[in-house]
Amino acid sequence: MSAPGHLDPEADFELGLLLEAIFHRYHYDFRSYANASLRRRVLVALSRFGCATISQLQHRVLHEPRMFSELLRYLTVQVSELFRDPSYFRAIRARVVPYLYTYPSIKLWVAGCATGEEAYSLAIVLAEEGLLERTLIYATDINPDSLRTAESGTYDLDRFAGFSASYLLAGGRGSLSDYYAARYGSAVLDRRLRKAILFSDHSLATDSAFAEVELISCRNVLIYFERELQDRALGLLRESLCRKGFLGLGPKETLRFSAHAGAFTELVPDERIYQKTS
Repeated sequence: MSAPGHLDPEADFELGLLLEAIFHRYHYDFRSYANASLRRRVLVALSRFGCATISQLQHRVLHEPRMFSELLRYLTVQVSELFRDPSYFRAIRARVVPYLYTYPSIKLWVAGCATGEEAYSLAIVLAEEGLLERTLIYATDINPDSLRTAESGTYDLDRFAGFSASYLLAGGRGSLSDYYAARYGSAVLDRRLRKAILFSDHSLATDSAFAEVELISCRNVLIYFERELQDRALGLLRESLCRKGFLGLGPKETLRFSAHAGAFTELVPDERIYQKTS
């Protein structure tokens, strides 16, 4: 590497060694994540931890377990909001919820839930549609710190003005303040929402299907995977969906060129919502 803070092409070799080391020591598999995105995030980590080379970072990760926990925050993308992309939730309400009414019990899976905002957004939609009491939402991620935040249902109160605007754009039927209590600069989401969600560790890169569900929301996750891992993840999501179940992806993601495209039809193309056909 030519200088601290700048990854040259030779650093790809060091990056590969770092990812192999993480996989064999900690069993987190980033080896098929998009290289360009990982390079950017490792660059930030080098600066943060005062490491001149990736090899130096690797040495510390292997010999300082706490260091890996901190690095994990940089290797995983933990950006989320309540009702992010409001039109997506409006489409779920209008086009998917009518099907969910026909099930005696409902299971949802939010894959790559980060700090939990999307899972809570879906819980609010289902609460307003009278479906939450018969719904279980699985929300999974590979970052234990993010899962702890998600499980607490506690977020900075300053964020809720923006969240409230998105909630209304998403077709909210009341006030977002109905779903949280303000405490000392934080907002704690309603216990009824938290009770409906089971947060747990799960990796789309290494784990298998664990339940049959009616709706999977896996948004802004696949864009960080190389094509082979995308197909592996989509196969897992397909296997987890019931017949005629629904899959929601992020606005920059598509099934169109995947190995599983033939198993789905586009229900709401603009919002990347698909229905399983086989």
